[in-house]
Amino acid sequence: MDTPILVAVISAAASLVVAAITFLLTKRKEREAEWRKQKLEHYREFLDALSGTVGTDATPDGHRRWARAVNTIGLVASQLVLTSLWKFQDSIGRSNPNPSVEDHDRKLNQLMLAIRADLGVTPADEPDLFSFRLWCSGTNG
Repeated sequence: MDTPILVAVISAAASLVVAAITFLLTKRKEREAEWRKQKLEHYREFLDALSGTVGTDATPDGHRRWARAVNTIGLVASQLVLTSLWKFQDSIGRSNPNPSVEDHDRKLNQLMLAIRADLGVTPADEPDLFSFRLWCSGTNG
């Protein structure tokens, strides 16, 4: 085979390989972006549902929505998030014989840090400085 033909064949093959790799990497990034978007939407619903259980904003429907959000978050949540969620639930559960605001806040912060880490929030949080609070509207209806 002539050298120019061999060079042309190798160049064409290399171009096809580069195009295929570029296509696969692009598709991979698109899938990762879609997964992150779905995860963010689940977490948004999760926190929105949690908001319906706070103070004067708490309603039976809000508590049912929270239960559904807790039961479905396992579809996307990391193991760290789920472990933090269970600890938070143990802290706020009616079965907790010694509930405390301090324990609630500590477990809520741990849960939020786990969610933010799972979402890849940047820059990374400083756990010792991080503080998250839930607010209610303060209205009675």
